[in-house]
Amino acid sequence: MTTAGNFLVPQEQYLKAGIHIGTKFRTRYMEQFIYKTRPDGLSVLNLQKIDERIRLAIGLLSVYAPEDILVVSRRENGWKAVKMLNRVTGMRIIAGRYLPGILTNPKLEKYMEVKAVLVTDAWPDRNVIGDAVKIGIPVIALCDTNNQANNIDLVVPCNNKGKKSLGLLFWIIALEYLKKRGTIQSDSEFKAVIEDFTDE
Repeated sequence: MTTAGNFLVPQEQYLKAGIHIGTKFRTRYMEQFIYKTRPDGLSVLNLQKIDERIRLAIGLLSVYAPEDILVVSRRENGWKAVKMLNRVTGMRIIAGRYLPGILTNPKLEKYMEVKAVLVTDAWPDRNVIGDAVKIGIPVIALCDTNNQANNIDLVVPCNNKGKKSLGLLFWIIALEYLKKRGTIQSDSEFKAVIEDFTDE
């Protein structure tokens, strides 16, 4: 169990990035991750659960070589973060629209074979989730309070719309993935800073 002082990054850093700020809508599935509702109607996600799920996601991803992972972000706010993730880890990415069939149709020019998929938002990225389900590979999805969890193997609750939130999240994934894979031994070897992943 993670204690408050034992987060992947200092608690203040999570709060500053707004990783815990949800939407005014909540689905029944996401209720388990919601800590409270603010007076303005926005749901607030539980930081501890966010941190625990990020750890689980990194654990799952670290089983696979970077070229066996596909990260997709239809949402423009995630493009800089996933491009930087690709640069520092070598994971494959699609920033923009995923064309159905990339994972399932070998005749397509952009066809690729991967073993795991990570999406920044289950709704706009539903095409890749559908293809992943067809070929039976695990799907990790960043989900806000308004997301459904259909066909997702691991939900990571977070603010999946904010640039700062996505930048911090992908920075953590890059750092911890490289450590788990043994590519780097310590945080100090990781030269990328959070700003590299975040649009101003």
